Amino acid sequence: MDHGEGATVRQIGEMAALSRTGSVAYELGRLGEQRPVLRRGRCWGSVRLGS
Repeated sequence: MDHGEGATVRQIGEMAALSRTGSVAYELGRLGEQRPVLRRGRCWGSVRLGS
């Protein structure tokens, strides 16, 4: 996951020890309140952190 498409919601959940995809989406939304989160459309796999 160093290059190319971003991690899937399930992969992010595994790395962050979150068992539910809804929890991952919630945390990504919270992160977006603190810092710009960029993504193509509704695809979480395209998430990138802005500056």
